[in-house]
Amino acid sequence: MAKFVSEKIRKKSGARLAAVQATYMTAFSDLSVDETIEDFKSGDIGRYAIEEDALSGEHTVELEEMDQAYFETLVRGVQQKKQELENALRTYLHDATAYDHMNATMQALLLCAVYELGYSTDIDAKVIIQEYVDLAYAFFMKNEPKMINALLDQIAKKVRI
Repeated sequence: MAKFVSEKIRKKSGARLAAVQATYMTAFSDLSVDETIEDFKSGDIGRYAIEEDALSGEHTVELEEMDQAYFETLVRGVQQKKQELENALRTYLHDATAYDHMNATMQALLLCAVYELGYSTDIDAKVIIQEYVDLAYAFFMKNEPKMINALLDQIAKKVRI
């Protein structure tokens, strides 16, 4: 039986995916935060993804619409609080230098997740953690999503009293 997911929830999920991508792009491109946000909102970037199917191989799929206001809040929030978020992540990792050696996509995902855990207190922490673990499975194999789950759970217990 298919699980019912409201349009509002789907759009927020889309905003999270786009925010991770935009955070990555802002860190590694010559585009400003404003330009990156505008490109995502207009659909110039982040509109399609490559999906892999065992039978037909790779093909391009159009992503669902996102909550543009939420996307912009996440991206701007991460950029404004980036140093604070990175420092927080370093304190939660067993090895303080581990964050600096992480894959850039992992860094972008964690920055967005930690920002949302700390500043989107109207959304249940379990929902946020599950969303980012699901995103992690889109980018990584099984070990990374498990590490993200454990790390975000630990952080949520500290920031969400």
